[in-house]
Amino acid sequence: MGMIYVSLLTVLLSSVFSLNVLAIDNSDCFSCHEDKTLSKKDASGKTVNLFVDAAKYAGSSHASNTCTSCHTDITEVPHPDNFAAKPVACVVCHTNAVRSYSASTHGISRQAGNLNAASCSDCHGKHGMIPARLSTSPLSHDHLAETCGKCHPQAVEVFQGSIHGKALARGIRDAPTCTDCHSDHQISNLRTASSLKVAEDVCSRCHASARFNARNNLSSDKVSSFFSSYHGMSAKLGSNRSANCVSCHGAHNVLPSSDPKSTVNKGNMVNTCRKCHPEANENFSLGKIHLDATSLSSPGDRINWWIRHTYLLLIVGVIGGMLVHNILVFRRKFLILRAKKGRTVVRMTRSQRYQHFFLLTSFSALAITGFALIYPDSWLHYLMGSSENVRRLGHRFAAGVMMALAVYHTIYIMSAKEGRKLVKDIFPCPKDVLDVIGNLRYLIFPRAPKPAFARFTYGEKAEYWAVVWGTLIMGLTGVIIMFKMNITEWAPRWVIDVAITIHYYEAILAVLAIIVWHFYHVIFDPDVYPLNTACWDGRMPEHLYHEEHELDTETLAEAEK
Repeated sequence: MGMIYVSLLTVLLSSVFSLNVLAIDNSDCFSCHEDKTLSKKDASGKTVNLFVDAAKYAGSSHASNTCTSCHTDITEVPHPDNFAAKPVACVVCHTNAVRSYSASTHGISRQAGNLNAASCSDCHGKHGMIPARLSTSPLSHDHLAETCGKCHPQAVEVFQGSIHGKALARGIRDAPTCTDCHSDHQISNLRTASSLKVAEDVCSRCHASARFNARNNLSSDKVSSFFSSYHGMSAKLGSNRSANCVSCHGAHNVLPSSDPKSTVNKGNMVNTCRKCHPEANENFSLGKIHLDATSLSSPGDRINWWIRHTYLLLIVGVIGGMLVHNILVFRRKFLILRAKKGRTVVRMTRSQRYQHFFLLTSFSALAITGFALIYPDSWLHYLMGSSENVRRLGHRFAAGVMMALAVYHTIYIMSAKEGRKLVKDIFPCPKDVLDVIGNLRYLIFPRAPKPAFARFTYGEKAEYWAVVWGTLIMGLTGVIIMFKMNITEWAPRWVIDVAITIHYYEAILAVLAIIVWHFYHVIFDPDVYPLNTACWDGRMPEHLYHEEHELDTETLAEAEK
């Protein structure tokens, strides 16, 4: 056994010794590659210079690496005859950057076999690469256009004459350069990009910024007014035919409208419009794309202002008058319909109706103010006047009303005779299970008998106890969310996150239950349409009560007195 250990140790030591002998130091590489005349011919017969500037390498980002850290296929110096080094695999160290590059127009082109498409070294350099934040880097803000111009000279020449290029030349840091529009590793080919991507993801990155516009004395509404125009709305709907920023202003050749060469100069607007509208004339081209509803600078603006406000008054007056008229018609017909119903049964007492009213109003207010926060772009947000203070205070006030109602109702069912009777009658019992089964048979099978119900059906009982459950859950989670700073003094932060999740999904469950279940039974049920008025006057027709609650002989007997 001892001999085996000795043998293994001998093999290990000899392996380590051989690795040290074969290890290649940078000085071994520079002994040849510092020669400026060192070159060879590649497979196509092209002369390739193999000189490496040791000083630049020492000042590069890779100075701490050895040559063989990147050139892993080189194992001996000098190299064998006709040796050709393999391309360096940058992905070993720069995984995320290479992944992005692979999805870029350059990476896709190289994968398709176009070896002229830019690779990592074409932009970053080979042995002297330095971080883009340094002013001497070919990828720095000041030198990037020059780097891209090695492959795209015409585009860069046009760009340098544009308002962007001139601003860049003056040293304005806000001026965009190539990667500000085309991205960096994941270079985008914007010629094939959608109208929305160009307007929203490229141009808006600068021109929708209030800070950028203020710093550079630019109009702050150009992006918003574009998206309010037909072109912008069409782009949002997915149209790739609609004009975007580049369609009118150009891409690399963006110039101010005062420049005679600008595509949006008055003298050139007809030709610009004709790219999409072949029959466009001078009058058509003078129309505004970036409409400003508050502008009164031209006769057309002033006429538009008066027409717009006249129509607003007309809409409010005409539609408001129609609404008032139809409310009066509905009220009159509703009163006539109620008068024809004959004898009625008391379904809800005055106290119960008041409680129902406060439950209805506080629940509605909580739903509107709560969902206005989750969906800030919806009409619910605008219903709050687009004010977070109004929404927040309104939500808390409604929550206070509901909690006060919960306390009052608890006292009511414990102290009032009618309250105690309410709890007794609405408490679940074994018959409810049989009623569910019997009613489903009645609803599905034509010849099945209809089950008889007492004062409350199984559905009404389920609704009541669902409100009790929901009030407890929403009240508890609401308090946790409201006093989150105090809660996190003794509980972990995830308690708040869990409370928010429960609060949100319980709200969705409650609102949908009201819409799908409660609204059907009090509004859309053919027996009560257009509304079960018990919530208003506490009464319902005797014949309907007898049909739905025939086992409640006590209430029916009271109605006959």
